[in-house]
Amino acid sequence: MKNEIIRILQQNARISNSALGEILGIPPEQAAAEIHRLEQEGIIRGYSVILDDDKFDKSTVYATIQLKVTPQRDCGFDDIAKTIMMYDEVESVSLMSSGAYDLSVEVKGGNLKDVAYFVSERLATIDGILSTSTHFILKKYKEKGIFIDDDETDERGLG
Repeated sequence: MKNEIIRILQQNARISNSALGEILGIPPEQAAAEIHRLEQEGIIRGYSVILDDDKFDKSTVYATIQLKVTPQRDCGFDDIAKTIMMYDEVESVSLMSSGAYDLSVEVKGGNLKDVAYFVSERLATIDGILSTSTHFILKKYKEKGIFIDDDETDERGLG
Protein backbone atom coordinates (compact mmCIF):
# COMPACT_ATOMS: atom_id res chain seq x y z
CA MET A 1 0.00 0.00 0.00
CA LYS A 2 2.94 2.35 0.77
CA ASN A 3 4.08 2.35 -2.87
CA GLU A 4 0.54 3.02 -4.13
CA ILE A 5 0.08 5.97 -1.76
CA ILE A 6 3.39 7.50 -2.79
CA ARG A 7 2.65 7.05 -6.50
CA ILE A 8 -0.75 8.74 -6.10
CA LEU A 9 0.65 11.61 -4.02
CA GLN A 10 3.44 12.20 -6.54
CA GLN A 11 0.78 12.79 -9.18
CA ASN A 12 -1.54 14.83 -6.92
CA ALA A 13 -0.36 15.80 -3.44
CA ARG A 14 -3.64 17.67 -2.89
CA ILE A 15 -5.82 14.58 -3.22
CA SER A 16 -8.33 14.32 -0.38
CA ASN A 17 -8.18 11.52 2.13
CA SER A 18 -11.63 10.46 0.92
CA ALA A 19 -10.52 10.20 -2.71
CA LEU A 20 -7.28 8.45 -1.74
CA GLY A 21 -9.20 6.02 0.44
CA GLU A 22 -11.64 5.32 -2.37
CA ILE A 23 -8.82 4.54 -4.81
CA LEU A 24 -7.10 2.26 -2.29
CA GLY A 25 -10.29 0.71 -0.95
CA ILE A 26 -9.72 1.92 2.62
CA PRO A 27 -11.52 4.40 4.90
CA PRO A 28 -10.41 8.08 4.68
CA GLU A 29 -9.15 7.93 8.28
CA GLN A 30 -6.83 5.05 7.39
CA ALA A 31 -5.56 6.93 4.33
CA ALA A 32 -4.78 9.96 6.55
CA ALA A 33 -3.06 7.72 9.10
CA GLU A 34 -0.94 6.07 6.39
CA ILE A 35 0.18 9.47 5.05
CA HIS A 36 0.98 10.65 8.57
CA ARG A 37 3.03 7.49 9.19
CA LEU A 38 5.00 8.02 5.97
CA GLU A 39 5.69 11.62 7.03
CA GLN A 40 6.76 10.57 10.55
CA GLU A 41 9.12 7.94 9.14
CA GLY A 42 10.72 10.58 6.92
CA ILE A 43 9.71 8.79 3.73
CA ILE A 44 7.59 11.77 2.67
CA ARG A 45 9.89 14.78 3.17
CA GLY A 46 7.57 17.51 1.93
CA TYR A 47 5.22 18.72 -0.77
CA SER A 48 5.86 21.22 -3.53
CA VAL A 49 4.15 23.19 -6.27
CA ILE A 50 5.13 22.72 -9.90
CA LEU A 51 4.88 26.02 -11.76
CA ASP A 52 4.65 26.92 -15.39
CA ASP A 53 7.10 29.82 -15.20
CA ASP A 54 6.07 31.06 -18.65
CA LYS A 55 2.69 31.84 -17.12
CA PHE A 56 3.90 32.82 -13.65
CA ASP A 57 7.23 34.66 -14.00
CA LYS A 58 8.91 34.70 -17.41
CA SER A 59 12.10 36.22 -16.00
CA THR A 60 12.97 33.18 -13.84
CA VAL A 61 16.09 31.38 -15.03
CA TYR A 62 17.04 27.78 -14.22
CA ALA A 63 20.44 26.19 -14.69
CA THR A 64 22.17 22.90 -14.09
CA ILE A 65 25.71 23.35 -12.85
CA GLN A 66 28.14 20.48 -13.01
CA LEU A 67 30.95 20.60 -10.46
CA LYS A 68 34.29 18.82 -10.42
CA VAL A 69 35.18 18.51 -6.74
CA THR A 70 38.09 17.30 -4.62
CA PRO A 71 36.63 15.00 -1.96
CA GLN A 72 37.42 16.08 1.60
CA ARG A 73 39.21 13.82 4.04
CA ASP A 74 36.84 11.82 6.31
CA CYS A 75 33.64 13.16 4.68
CA GLY A 76 34.08 12.77 0.92
CA PHE A 77 31.69 15.06 -0.92
CA ASP A 78 29.18 15.52 1.94
CA ASP A 79 30.54 18.74 3.48
CA ILE A 80 30.82 20.50 0.14
CA ALA A 81 27.31 19.36 -0.82
CA LYS A 82 25.95 20.60 2.53
CA THR A 83 27.62 23.99 2.02
CA ILE A 84 26.15 24.31 -1.48
CA MET A 85 22.62 23.28 -0.50
CA MET A 86 22.37 26.07 2.09
CA TYR A 87 22.19 28.75 -0.62
CA ASP A 88 18.67 30.00 -1.41
CA GLU A 89 19.31 29.77 -5.17
CA VAL A 90 19.92 26.02 -4.95
CA GLU A 91 16.94 23.80 -5.79
CA SER A 92 18.79 20.46 -5.57
CA VAL A 93 22.23 18.91 -5.19
CA SER A 94 23.09 15.39 -6.38
CA LEU A 95 26.21 13.24 -6.21
CA MET A 96 26.91 11.63 -9.58
CA SER A 97 28.31 8.11 -9.98
CA SER A 98 30.73 8.67 -12.81
CA GLY A 99 31.68 10.96 -15.62
CA ALA A 100 33.40 14.28 -15.98
CA TYR A 101 31.86 15.83 -12.86
CA ASP A 102 31.03 14.86 -9.28
CA LEU A 103 28.09 17.03 -8.21
CA SER A 104 25.09 18.28 -10.14
CA VAL A 105 23.45 21.44 -8.80
CA GLU A 106 20.08 22.78 -9.96
CA VAL A 107 19.68 26.53 -9.35
CA LYS A 108 17.03 29.19 -9.88
CA GLY A 109 17.65 32.88 -10.35
CA GLY A 110 15.76 36.04 -11.18
CA ASN A 111 17.76 36.48 -14.38
CA LEU A 112 20.91 35.31 -16.19
CA LYS A 113 23.15 37.71 -14.29
CA ASP A 114 21.93 36.39 -10.93
CA VAL A 115 22.84 32.84 -11.90
CA ALA A 116 26.20 33.89 -13.39
CA TYR A 117 27.03 35.83 -10.21
CA PHE A 118 26.05 32.87 -8.05
CA VAL A 119 28.33 30.53 -10.00
CA SER A 120 31.34 32.85 -10.21
CA GLU A 121 31.21 34.49 -6.78
CA ARG A 122 29.71 31.80 -4.55
CA LEU A 123 30.11 28.31 -6.01
CA ALA A 124 33.48 28.65 -7.72
CA THR A 125 35.04 30.13 -4.58
CA ILE A 126 34.21 27.17 -2.30
CA ASP A 127 37.31 25.24 -1.25
CA GLY A 128 37.46 21.90 -3.02
CA ILE A 129 35.60 22.95 -6.17
CA LEU A 130 37.95 22.49 -9.09
CA SER A 131 35.70 23.51 -11.97
CA THR A 132 32.15 24.38 -12.94
CA SER A 133 30.12 23.91 -16.10
CA THR A 134 26.83 25.80 -16.32
CA HIS A 135 23.95 24.76 -18.58
CA PHE A 136 20.98 27.13 -18.75
CA ILE A 137 17.59 25.48 -19.06
CA LEU A 138 15.73 27.02 -21.99
CA LYS A 139 12.37 25.31 -21.54
CA LYS A 140 10.82 22.73 -19.25
CA TYR A 141 8.50 20.17 -20.76
CA LYS A 142 7.97 17.86 -17.80
CA GLU A 143 8.86 18.11 -14.14
CA LYS A 144 8.37 15.53 -11.39
CA GLY A 145 6.15 13.52 -13.72
CA ILE A 146 3.90 16.49 -14.54
CA PHE A 147 3.64 17.85 -18.09
CA ILE A 148 4.48 21.57 -18.11
CA ASP A 149 4.19 22.29 -21.83
CA ASP A 150 0.58 21.39 -22.59
CA ASP A 151 0.38 23.27 -25.88
CA GLU A 152 -0.92 21.02 -28.62
CA THR A 153 1.26 20.53 -31.66
CA ASP A 154 -0.26 19.61 -34.98
CA GLU A 155 0.90 16.38 -36.58
CA ARG A 156 3.20 18.29 -38.94
CA GLY A 157 5.04 19.77 -35.95
CA LEU A 158 4.27 23.31 -37.05
CA GLY A 159 2.43 24.65 -34.05
